[in-house]
Amino acid sequence: MFPKTLLFEGEFGVKRSSLVLLSIMLLFAMFLAACGSKNEVKDPPKEETVKEEPAKVEDPPKEEPVKEEEPPAKDVSLRVFSTFGGTDAAREAFQAALDEFTASNPNVKIENEVMSANDDSFRTKVNTDMTTGNEPDLLFYFVGADAQDFVNAGKVVPLNGLLDADADWKNGFSPNALENTRQKDGNIYAVPLTGYYEGLFVNKQLFADNNLELPTDWDKLKKAVETFAANGIIPLSAPFDQSHYLIEHFILTAAGPEGQSKGLADGIDPNWEKGYAAMKELYELGAFPKDAATIDLGMASNYYGEGKAAMILEGSWAFGGFTDQEVKDNTTIIPFPVVPGGVGSGNDIIGGFGSGFYLSKATHDNADKKDTAIALMKHMTSPAIIQKIASANGGAPAADVEILGLPQAAVDGFAMSANSASITTPVDSKISQETFTTLRAGVQQVVTGKKTPAQVLEEAKKIEDENQ
Repeated sequence: MFPKTLLFEGEFGVKRSSLVLLSIMLLFAMFLAACGSKNEVKDPPKEETVKEEPAKVEDPPKEEPVKEEEPPAKDVSLRVFSTFGGTDAAREAFQAALDEFTASNPNVKIENEVMSANDDSFRTKVNTDMTTGNEPDLLFYFVGADAQDFVNAGKVVPLNGLLDADADWKNGFSPNALENTRQKDGNIYAVPLTGYYEGLFVNKQLFADNNLELPTDWDKLKKAVETFAANGIIPLSAPFDQSHYLIEHFILTAAGPEGQSKGLADGIDPNWEKGYAAMKELYELGAFPKDAATIDLGMASNYYGEGKAAMILEGSWAFGGFTDQEVKDNTTIIPFPVVPGGVGSGNDIIGGFGSGFYLSKATHDNADKKDTAIALMKHMTSPAIIQKIASANGGAPAADVEILGLPQAAVDGFAMSANSASITTPVDSKISQETFTTLRAGVQQVVTGKKTPAQVLEEAKKIEDENQ
């Protein structure tokens, strides 16, 4: 580390020790200098360092949980009974609505059991089923007195709770529609599809061809009856046995809405007799078909629908039974005129929401059927289905929907309803079926003179008292 000469002994021996010492001191001084220099640099520049991210260790791929396949929905079979049969204008729309439900629910099979409302045996069928444990899962049937027996027997369930629990479903109905279906106990057992109106269907062309005014009062009606009878045209097509519409309209215009609505429970309104007396007066003028004693409502409808009769008392559902397009195009609908001595206004009509879907208690209590049956009922009374049914049959929709493409006669019918002084449900909804059967049987007896109106009404009153 040092020059060799500094390490020789001899003449330079004296200096050797001094040199060694000096060298040591020099090294010590250099060390101190180095240390002092280091202490003066308080903040030495930092070298930029790149922080290396730790290598990312990717998680092993997660195994997707194995989804357990949901068990297939159980097969459910439901039976639906309704009066959308025969020539009902909404028959196909009703079937299509059922098909729509099964298409969305392939596990559901629906037996669509239908009869015509013009066939009286459907009432017998319903009453038999409801009393023998053969009730359908869903029943489309009348409300009021027609349903009171099986309501009292607990064969169907109140729907108030279901309606309150599903605001969307409940709010889809017009409030008046639901109110019209309440039974005596205040509960709603049936949810409606469409309402209806009844009136005097008139062939305007036949009236024009015979120089007759429309029968807006009794005198004009009598003149029309006499004229048509003389010219070989049936004036007023109606049967005597299935005389539902004759009784409804003659009693309504005779007794007025208030007298008709009382029924017979509190006595016989003397104005009811005037209704029967007016039927006899028209009969004697030749108003009814010659075979009125043997035909049914279907045949009576055919007479009018084929242009063989000038008038018929019917309901908004009747258009499907009219086969002649010219008859359809020339039909209008007006209120039935007031009978002699009647207290009606001349602008009172029969109508309302008189039928709906019932849910049987047996189905409600069946865990395998209950939810599906309720879902079907909600589907069949949804605004979309109500619109389709009302468009088909011309009835008043039970929901706030627009009905398009109606024939002019149906438009006239809605206008008649809107402008009426009152809309009253039929008299058969205020009395028992046995009582109404007696009133029907009394039509032929009165018009042919075998019994007086008073006798028929007394018989009916007796039966009504027995059924209270």
